[in-house]
Amino acid sequence: MKKTDKTYKYIRIRIFITGFLFTMVFSAIAAKAVYLQVYRGPWLAKKAADQYELSFKTAGKRGTIYDKYNSEMAVSIYVTSIGAYPKRLKDSGAVAKALSKALNMDRRLLVKKLDKTKSFVWIKRKVTPKETEMIKNMNMVGVCFIPEYNRFYPNKTLAAQAIGFTGIDGYGLEGIEYYYNEHLKGPESEITIKKDALGNGFEMDRSPLSNQNGHNIRLTIDKTVQYITEKALKETVQKFKAQSGMAIVMAPDTGAILAMAHLPFFNPNSFEGFESEHWRNRILADQFEPGSTMKIFSAAAAIESGACFPDTIFYCENGKYKIGDKTIHDAKPYGWLSLKKVIKYSSNIGAVKITETTGSETLYNTLRDFGFGEKTGIDFPGEATGSLAHYKQWSPLDAAAISFGQGISVSALQLITAASVIANDGMMMKPYIVQSISDYNGKMIKTFRPKKIKRVISTETARAVRKIMRSVITEGGTGTKAGIDGYSFCGKTGTAQKIDENGKYAKGKYIASFIGFTNSENPEAAILVVIDEPMLAHYGGDVAAPAFRKIAHEILNYLNMPPKREMENLLVSREIRTKG
Repeated sequence: MKKTDKTYKYIRIRIFITGFLFTMVFSAIAAKAVYLQVYRGPWLAKKAADQYELSFKTAGKRGTIYDKYNSEMAVSIYVTSIGAYPKRLKDSGAVAKALSKALNMDRRLLVKKLDKTKSFVWIKRKVTPKETEMIKNMNMVGVCFIPEYNRFYPNKTLAAQAIGFTGIDGYGLEGIEYYYNEHLKGPESEITIKKDALGNGFEMDRSPLSNQNGHNIRLTIDKTVQYITEKALKETVQKFKAQSGMAIVMAPDTGAILAMAHLPFFNPNSFEGFESEHWRNRILADQFEPGSTMKIFSAAAAIESGACFPDTIFYCENGKYKIGDKTIHDAKPYGWLSLKKVIKYSSNIGAVKITETTGSETLYNTLRDFGFGEKTGIDFPGEATGSLAHYKQWSPLDAAAISFGQGISVSALQLITAASVIANDGMMMKPYIVQSISDYNGKMIKTFRPKKIKRVISTETARAVRKIMRSVITEGGTGTKAGIDGYSFCGKTGTAQKIDENGKYAKGKYIASFIGFTNSENPEAAILVVIDEPMLAHYGGDVAAPAFRKIAHEILNYLNMPPKREMENLLVSREIRTKG
């Protein structure tokens, strides 16, 4: 009996211990479940999603770029991109063959892409409507079509280096597209590919597109002026068989860029097919010796300092002037010339004599005031600073060379900005290329107004230099091919020998240039033409001056500003009609 009691008691203890252990185990499981479900739920959900979801983002609709008068220069359009779920393809080899033929792609590359271990792959981004329709008609299981946006440039090569372009993912890579990317880019859209337990893609979710696009940008560039400039530049480069060319048009009273032209052209719609060298905005990025265009600034320094007047005379040594062991030459031998005629005939020796009278320090300080040797601060990437050594580092030969545009390097933007000071009665304006940024509804976000930088020279000096520049285009001057009867154009020719890779002047290689204004009294536009390595002639007056004339004349026609004689006849005719 006692033994039975002991056995019963032992069994009860075992049952109690076993129950206690089971209770503890189940309590631990319940606690862990509560912990995982309540406290670690979001983390576990994300881990699970990572195993059955694949997400990636595509760029939203990019803002539009307009010209000065709201003509579209860059727009975003709906396109289709083609992707595939390799694990859902019945015969990846056959699919690769069909896609390669329809999309003109390498079949071997497609076979590698359609690897069965991958859940989703891009086949080709942003295909044409024709390609989309062709592949849709094939009804291939596992091939999908994803809507995206593509950048389109309706004017093709027009102002391409200024506008720039975007990459496959819709981000700006060059020009305005790059510099203002944060404003232009649209909201991103997220695409999620869902997978089953075996990793097969079976469904695609796309987050709804925001109803907001990227910001729109309105440029200072005038599409018509841009076309006029590019046309004249192309004709000139082809006529003289030049390596390349640049031309820029600026409103001197505001600093607004009206045109930026480059040759060779490139089409931003297919930028990959052009050399990357052609993408760059060389008007801002490239530096060159300006040659005799620099003489107008030497003259400005002399007149502003009070050391000289337009009628101050200099002896030009009959074409040869020795400085140290070097001899400065003129294209023609001149004796006594006034400062005005030194510029008119473009005498190198005369420019040296002017600087000797003025002094190196005065010339240096004036050139710095005109902005040489520093960036203009334009709203555009990749601007060069140019080079201008301090006057204390100049030898007598350096000072002489700089006075007529050698031993100094400038960008085309720096040169036209400095020349615009003369056109704008001595006031420097900050150059700019964007005039406003607005949202997708047209609400203004930011506007850019003309900004005065500083007074560089007096109004009297500026007007005196403009009169001198007017004489350059009159009979006997180096720029007669820039003039047209009835218009008071003014300007200055430039011819500079190019420097080779070794830092020496390259024989037979020149840069021909012309800088000028459409009106000597109240200039509407400052125009610079730079032709690189013309083959059939090399003087600025022969090569670049005619291009200036074409641009200036057509701009004034576009602005409905007839020649002086026609204007006088028009006023007389109007007076007669009024009296009659």
